[in-house]
Amino acid sequence: RRPFLIGLAVLPLGQRHAIAADWPMVRPDVPLRFPRDHGAHPAFRTEWWYVTGQVRTENARALGFQITFFRSRPGFQEHSLSRFAPKQLLFAHAAIADAAHGRLRHDQRAARAGFGLAEAAEATTDVRIDDWSLVLEGDRYRAHLASHEFGLDLELAASQPVLLQGKGGVSRKGPTPAHASYYYSRPHLTVTGQVSLSSGRSAVRGEAWLDHEWSSEYLAPAAVGWDWTGLNLADGGALMAFRIRDDRGAPLWAGGSHRAASGAIRVFEPEAVRFEPVRWWTSPRSGARYPVQWQVQTPAGTFAVNALLDSQELDSSGSTGAIYWEGLSDLMGATGQPVGKGYLEMTGYAKPLRL
Repeated sequence: RRPFLIGLAVLPLGQRHAIAADWPMVRPDVPLRFPRDHGAHPAFRTEWWYVTGQVRTENARALGFQITFFRSRPGFQEHSLSRFAPKQLLFAHAAIADAAHGRLRHDQRAARAGFGLAEAAEATTDVRIDDWSLVLEGDRYRAHLASHEFGLDLELAASQPVLLQGKGGVSRKGPTPAHASYYYSRPHLTVTGQVSLSSGRSAVRGEAWLDHEWSSEYLAPAAVGWDWTGLNLADGGALMAFRIRDDRGAPLWAGGSHRAASGAIRVFEPEAVRFEPVRWWTSPRSGARYPVQWQVQTPAGTFAVNALLDSQELDSSGSTGAIYWEGLSDLMGATGQPVGKGYLEMTGYAKPLRL
């Protein structure tokens, strides 16, 4: 499968567009419907289910975890009758951050859909690659991942309603309506289960955040990547903020939302969100320079987002090809006190991101 993925990566962009001219676009007049929209949308070019969380073991050891399943429709050989034609590709990334010990463990998977090895169901969330899976049963997700360095067997139970991002689940990603995604979140998932490390297997409890997005034209041509944060607030609220950057590091677009503990939702306009870097870290592997502490200004307040571990860069050259930073973080309020926990994601710093 690696030679095929390498071949896909070098296929000229114009050729990919010419072959797959029937990718559907995100439309604001199409409402999201559940449970159907928990499942895969194979007609769209790109899709992901993204889970991040913080848990504690029985001996109070704090760990962060990330689980992401990606689905991609490459858009060529679609009329081939061969079962080997790669009509849908699936990728998965997983990581465990151990801030106290200064260590990040991560692994990845990649496969074409079919043959019982990899599938993304359409009726509900049910994505699998080999022995990695994320499955929604009722209002509970079950995640199972086995790696040579770690293992995750987790149950993530919904404690709040689905949070539609953008306007009714349509999240703009650029100055033209064509660049957008269907996007919803599930903050404050209650996490229980088991984490396996070299030191043994431990029961864990904590909270998580899930994002599900799908799109055919996610980024504008001038965009090279994004900065994003999703945080479970200590008062029961939820905060998401993002910005899309150009090759000079200037913002092309921004957005986000705040859902108060009362349930009141506020959607942020692009001009109301600002990311200001405070402290930087340089990766010794890629040479990329990442802001690992931010001041994030939103209509819900101005906050400090602080990485709990600088070295949280993930190199997915063996699957999606991207190099990005995905980090366990704390949210600090105006008085300097912790007001939330979650993850910070930064892409396009090592090289421009292409979806």
